[in-house]
Amino acid sequence: MKRRVFLQTGIMAALVPTLALAHGPTRQKVTLTTKLAAAPADVWAVVGDFQDMSWHPAIAATTGTGGNEIDATRVLSLGAPDGPTIAEVLYKYSAEKMSYSYRITDVDVAVLPVTNYSSHLTVTPLDGGGSLVEWRGAFYRGYPNNDPPEHLNDEAAIAAVTGVYQAGLDALVERFGAAGS
Repeated sequence: MKRRVFLQTGIMAALVPTLALAHGPTRQKVTLTTKLAAAPADVWAVVGDFQDMSWHPAIAATTGTGGNEIDATRVLSLGAPDGPTIAEVLYKYSAEKMSYSYRITDVDVAVLPVTNYSSHLTVTPLDGGGSLVEWRGAFYRGYPNNDPPEHLNDEAAIAAVTGVYQAGLDALVERFGAAGS
């Protein structure tokens, strides 16, 4: 009995380093914020409609169904109305909290190198006036296996999501003005 336990322990000890090296990708996270000079209600009036993402410079058209109801869908056309698309579904919405959460249901990783992506957009008041917009997301890289190609690795996924968020937040600053620090 002792020998069998010893052998099992030895086998497990030998496998642990191999198992540690064999893990897949880890969930990545990006959070960006910006301070705007406008009141939260004014900002929410622009960003709070899940069916209208015209405020983002990369979005040429948004089509969808369900308004701001849970399980509403939208398809974002990038660059041009007939450009590449990203399909999304709304899974949390609160006009009162000025916040919504959605996930991507279909995207070509050549367009956005992520998988299993979810995101949250929130507008909150700043002390002394103005708004804070927070856009955060969690996702896996576009290549789910080990040794991803460079354009589908963690760094590429983080850079792409950061670029999307930054472009949207920059457009809001251009529209509403930046709030003082």
